[in-house]
Amino acid sequence: MTYGTVTTVSAGGGHTFSKANRDSVTLLAGLGVEGDAHAGVTVKHRSRVAQDPTRPNLRQVHLIHEELFTELSGAGFTVAPGELGENLTTRGIDLLALPTGTLLRIGDDAVVEVTGLRNPCLQIEAFQEGLLKQVVGRDATGAVVRKAGVMSVVRQGGVIRTGDTVAAELPGGPHRPLERV
Repeated sequence: MTYGTVTTVSAGGGHTFSKANRDSVTLLAGLGVEGDAHAGVTVKHRSRVAQDPTRPNLRQVHLIHEELFTELSGAGFTVAPGELGENLTTRGIDLLALPTGTLLRIGDDAVVEVTGLRNPCLQIEAFQEGLLKQVVGRDATGAVVRKAGVMSVVRQGGVIRTGDTVAAELPGGPHRPLERV
């Protein structure tokens, strides 16, 4: 298993870009973060609701690695936990390298299943000009690289606090790389 740490927990009841930092958040099985605008069985992101409101919500919990903020700082951007809309900020675990279906055991009880990569949208550019190019780019082969975190669904609920351990349990092989969800 690979281990990391939760550095910040965030939630927001409205459809705003950034989420407020909290002392703790409660994950609800099959729904997401209690009181968060994106919690639910079906899609909650406004653009996805407009396309098909009956689709399953594969974006119940958004996780970003704190190391991204350091990288962005080196490029001249100041971004704090929660500002990119994530629910959980982590350190020490390479979220972007995890395969689809990875289980993340967080704190004493919570378990989320990684469903895919966050697909950054123009709201990031509106938040800070030039930031979108920092979180979406291309690698040496020309393939799109998304760095704005991973999305997940809640398999087992529980309370999550800053300082909780995150343990990644990889699915059986063959592993499927993360795709945008």
